[in-house]
Amino acid sequence: MRLLKPTWVNHDGKPIFAIDIHPDGSRFATGGQGDDSGRVVIWNMAPVAKEDDEKNENVPRMLCEMDNHLACVNCVRWSNNGLYLASAGDDRLVMIWQLMSYGGMSTPFGKSKANIERWRCTSTLRQHAGDILDIAWSPHDAWLASCSVDNTVVIWNAVKFPEVLTILTGHSGMVKGVTWDPIGKYLASQSDDKSIRVWRTMDWKEENKISKPFEECGGTTHVLRCSWSPDGHYIVSAHAMNNRGPTAQIIERDGWKFKMDFVGHRKAVTCVRFNSNIFSKIIKKGSSKAQQFSCCAIGSRDRAVSVWLTALKRPLVVIHDLFKNSVMDLAWSKSGTQLLACSWDGTVAFFDFDQDEIGHQLNQEEKNKLYEKIYGKNLGVANTVIENPDMLNLLKMQKEQQEKLAAKVQASPLSTPKKVIAPIMDKPPTDVKSKQIETRTPDGRRRITPLYIAPQVNVGAPMVPFTNVPHPAFSPANQVTPIKSAFKEPSKLSIKTEKQESDSDSEDAKPLSALQANIQPMAALDSRFTEKSKATSGSTAPEKTKVTPSPQSPSSVAAAAAAAACAAAAAAVAAAASDKNKEPSKIKETPKTTNTGSPSSLSGSKRKDEGSLKPGPKRPRKEYTKNVTEVKTGPRKGPMIGPPSTQEVTPKVVTTAPSSTSKPRLKLPVPKIEKTLSVQVSTGTDHQASVMLEVENDISSGKVTLHRLKYLKGGEDLWNNMLASRISAAAGNSHFCAVATENKAVSVYTIGGRRKSLPIILSEPISGLHCGGWYLLVILASARLFVWDIKKQVVVIKNETLTPIMPVSSVTVENVSITNAGAPIITLSNGKSFTFNTALCCWMMVHEKDNVLQSCSDHQTSVLAQAAVQIQGPLSSLQSKPNRFGASRVFQLSPQMQKSSTLSHLESQLNAALVLKSGKEYKFWLLTCVRYMVQEGVESRLREVCDEMLGPCYKADADTSSWESHVLGLNKRKLLEEILPIIGTNLKLQRLYSEYQDQLEMFKK
Repeated sequence: MRLLKPTWVNHDGKPIFAIDIHPDGSRFATGGQGDDSGRVVIWNMAPVAKEDDEKNENVPRMLCEMDNHLACVNCVRWSNNGLYLASAGDDRLVMIWQLMSYGGMSTPFGKSKANIERWRCTSTLRQHAGDILDIAWSPHDAWLASCSVDNTVVIWNAVKFPEVLTILTGHSGMVKGVTWDPIGKYLASQSDDKSIRVWRTMDWKEENKISKPFEECGGTTHVLRCSWSPDGHYIVSAHAMNNRGPTAQIIERDGWKFKMDFVGHRKAVTCVRFNSNIFSKIIKKGSSKAQQFSCCAIGSRDRAVSVWLTALKRPLVVIHDLFKNSVMDLAWSKSGTQLLACSWDGTVAFFDFDQDEIGHQLNQEEKNKLYEKIYGKNLGVANTVIENPDMLNLLKMQKEQQEKLAAKVQASPLSTPKKVIAPIMDKPPTDVKSKQIETRTPDGRRRITPLYIAPQVNVGAPMVPFTNVPHPAFSPANQVTPIKSAFKEPSKLSIKTEKQESDSDSEDAKPLSALQANIQPMAALDSRFTEKSKATSGSTAPEKTKVTPSPQSPSSVAAAAAAAACAAAAAAVAAAASDKNKEPSKIKETPKTTNTGSPSSLSGSKRKDEGSLKPGPKRPRKEYTKNVTEVKTGPRKGPMIGPPSTQEVTPKVVTTAPSSTSKPRLKLPVPKIEKTLSVQVSTGTDHQASVMLEVENDISSGKVTLHRLKYLKGGEDLWNNMLASRISAAAGNSHFCAVATENKAVSVYTIGGRRKSLPIILSEPISGLHCGGWYLLVILASARLFVWDIKKQVVVIKNETLTPIMPVSSVTVENVSITNAGAPIITLSNGKSFTFNTALCCWMMVHEKDNVLQSCSDHQTSVLAQAAVQIQGPLSSLQSKPNRFGASRVFQLSPQMQKSSTLSHLESQLNAALVLKSGKEYKFWLLTCVRYMVQEGVESRLREVCDEMLGPCYKADADTSSWESHVLGLNKRKLLEEILPIIGTNLKLQRLYSEYQDQLEMFKK
């Protein structure tokens, strides 16, 4: 045995209350008191274990220091897979730490030493009402237990932090220690109420209470860290008494008997820690049979540490006066030969044993055989009995797949097998400054368009052993390593500058595709004033946002008189008065958003203001028809809004305008006809040469004016056609090309330049023209939608209005597209995207930018990272990656609400992919939804999914059923073959798996 006390492992003289070694043996963590807060430090194990590394200045000692805890840290524990570090302290918080996959060295605030690694607090768990003294991970990292001076033990769902599974109440004193049964059946907790309680993990009820060995205990200790032996036979407690002497009580699993104990310490035992390995060694002299046993280390207030083997009656070794104060915590390495101990005096001791001293370790296969011999099952099977051979075969297949995956991971350099429960980022965060858009107004002012930065999916990195060679990120103290920022330098900043167009050109409508590129941030704020003045007959574009009412209007005089009392009301009346003198040809077609609300709310406020002002002259009633304007010369019929007027009203032509009782007609902007126009043709492949459609209008040839359409591939003119009417819009793909002309017609051509059909004559000018697959989408200026199947020469959607999805005039169309399956997608300025379901003849919302269910969804553990990155389709183009990964979780809800919200979001995604006719995305969301339901054990919904995929089993039912064997080109029973192995991962659903597996095998036969 080798004993060492590395003096450089310290908290600047402050107490160290906790210590733990990482499962890979390359790091260890300490927790204790900092300068003015709690401190967690991660150290390099190599300088402790090897003298050469300790002397090498290029080998770092401290890897990271975290001061996030507000008070002293009492416990630190690594998860069994090594991905997470949990810490808890007097601030009543449990923090979960994870290694960041990007970023270099950093220096904590107020410190001179730089952090070699970056660890981030991924979850903060708040539930306890008092100081937390001990924490423990369950054998498979499914749960985390924490105990506190508030007399409770909290069980956290480690798969979905910060969800609380249950709170164990029963202790009447401060709970100071917790430990898990190695096969996951029980949890033991020790308290100041002089008892140890054993809890069942099946229902979280109390199994037994042991108090007799602790009745003679006097006083108390800071912690009571008990421990469970790796074979599950014994619990060794802290601070027990036997004949007035301090002992570590041994409690047997069989009947919870307590006939044995470890004696020898002069003061109360504070901590016990079993080695995680089971050892084998020939104990009796002259015997050739090796005996299996466990190894346990005990720390006490007498400043001594003792190491015991359960096969020996006396300790293996006892080290007295090792510290100047009480021993607070112990930690064994995964290899089983290294032991660390920490003390209240702020120092750490290191023990290194030989295999000859401590014994030979059993490998995992030998341990599983031991578990099967003792308990009839191994750790992988847990507490659920397998009921049929199909589940055994499935578990065997899954084990083989995991071994193959582990072999691939081990083959890669500097990597260890890991259990991936969340997608891992392989790139640094988004470079914000390189993507933001900066514009300049005509007067030279800078305007930066706000850019939404979604929460990062995951910043965790796969845990790899920290090597004992000089670290590339580490430099000696006399060298300063610059820290690279995630943002670029100002000199390298790429700025997109856009020039604002003059107001005189803004009257001409632009195509939908050009709307977003030409929006100016400040111009949008001023549009509520300028739109009214632009539409006034004979007016010029004002430089400032000021509206001057027409002097001929009597109501404008009244509005000016009321301006001093109510400026907002005067502006509304003045705008209404200006509308009276507008000519039909100058009316703006698309109403803009105002601060006071929609046009209907404006008209309501105008009516109220008119009632409060003096009676004005009688105005002719405006009759609203669909497409015509009428001249009214007769007297007004029906009730009158204001008092009658004696003035004679001259009849005049009035235009249709919205009122408080009539909904305004939707009008979309029409593309401006340019002299030349170029459109990129989507061919579906990136490696092919670029294909362009070029339009050239107004080509004079003698007395005839013609218009040309060219098809270019790689700059070569393949074909061209002449048209008699000017071309306003063009679109094309790898199947066909289409152009819209000034005479309200649409012409369709093949890729070879042959006209596909006669021109399609429409009733109004075209606002948008788009292609997708063999489908052509057209939107008219009156917000009506047409979709044709060019290949079959049939109409898919005919003259469908956009009114249901654009109820407010302030909402505009931002983007229009059509999928290869013929599903139109309309994205509006309010962040909502819609498609038209031809089967139900109605609009459906497929995406919402600020979706609350999406923010509450907690499905990241059910998503395969590789599949989420590779999935492409119309739905994924509308959404960001965090939505597919499900890592944002902006809002924290109760577990039941979180579950319901996640299921609702996943089912919405599944149905959106279905209505968009995207087969790949449908399969992705179906399997994600199934994984989540299996994880949560939602058997009823899983049964419905399996029934839908399997179909009717009997011929009589098949004849009357409307079940179809395929969905979006996917065979449903093939999908069921992928779903059933996922269901088989939850042994509680093995009957469901067996039922549908048998039926599926029957169909195959």
